[in-house]
Amino acid sequence: MSKFAYLNPLLIKLMQKIKLVDVAELAGVSKSTVSQYLNGRFDYMSEKTKEKVKAAIDELDYVPNPIARNLKADKTKTIGVIVRDITGFYTSRTLRGIDDYCKSSEYNVIIYNTDFDSEAEAKALEALYQLRVDGIIISSSGKNTALIESYDKKGMPIVQFQIEYDGNEKNIILSDYRKAAFEATEYLIQLGHRQICFVTQDFKDVKSRQERYQGYADALHQYQIPLDEQLIQYWHRESGFQQPPKKALSGTNPPTVFFTQHLAITTELLTVLDTDNISIPNDVSLLGFDDIPMAEFFKVPITTLTQDTYKVGKAAAKLLLENINDKNALPQKIMIPCSLSKRSSCQKILLSTSLGE
Repeated sequence: MSKFAYLNPLLIKLMQKIKLVDVAELAGVSKSTVSQYLNGRFDYMSEKTKEKVKAAIDELDYVPNPIARNLKADKTKTIGVIVRDITGFYTSRTLRGIDDYCKSSEYNVIIYNTDFDSEAEAKALEALYQLRVDGIIISSSGKNTALIESYDKKGMPIVQFQIEYDGNEKNIILSDYRKAAFEATEYLIQLGHRQICFVTQDFKDVKSRQERYQGYADALHQYQIPLDEQLIQYWHRESGFQQPPKKALSGTNPPTVFFTQHLAITTELLTVLDTDNISIPNDVSLLGFDDIPMAEFFKVPITTLTQDTYKVGKAAAKLLLENINDKNALPQKIMIPCSLSKRSSCQKILLSTSLGE
């Protein structure tokens, strides 16, 4: 005999997940009556019936599933968010912006983290579509373009953020990468730097990275400084720097400053330079794209380009909800300005000749 055989049917039911039909059975009413009670439709419901339903809900400790309740409705009041690294400084601030905006609009948020895995991203998209969320915000891997387009064609509102791949993304929120990179490079030039090492991931197939490179190149051109391909250095997420920074500094045309294009690049460069006993800014200056948490408290505070990630998140949520409420809304590409936080990691260089204007 099962050790639970002596329990009465009600206790057994309490040990299971309580459903709407269980409330209806205990109250002695129909499922539609319980549904009407939960949705506040009391027009044709007697006080006695309301009391029975309420008592059954309290006794069973029934908690309605907000998504299940709205599966037959036009909206679930829930959106999905897919990010590549939920622990990242950029991502966490963006998520806060999304969540704050959604709370103020009485929307729930479901978050999926992919760890840069395109297959995990595809599964997240499928799961959110099956959950019937009203829309999706995604920082894409760039490898599920066809899948994203297919959901868009099915009527699922989708807003992308953080990174642009081919420029054909329908609705997207981005930092103004080109302008920010131009202003940072110009700042370094005005400090006297001419050998500015641009440290980047491969940007051939990623428009957002191309924009940063173009801003750098535009500033060099404006100040009549030749673009030296030897000063373009590459970093890979799996293997690190293609060429050790120490080797670059010992070359024939060594950089006087590293201009890194990602927080992960900046932090790894700081570790490598410290290991090699290379001093910032005495031996080489450093300017990083993306702010470093508490960078102002470092022994040598790091100069950074700061993205307004909270504003990116709020703008993404606002644009998505606009598209949810207006299926005919026109596609938008929204650019959020960056700011330059000048600290102590960039040293002034004295030049024998003045730079061109």
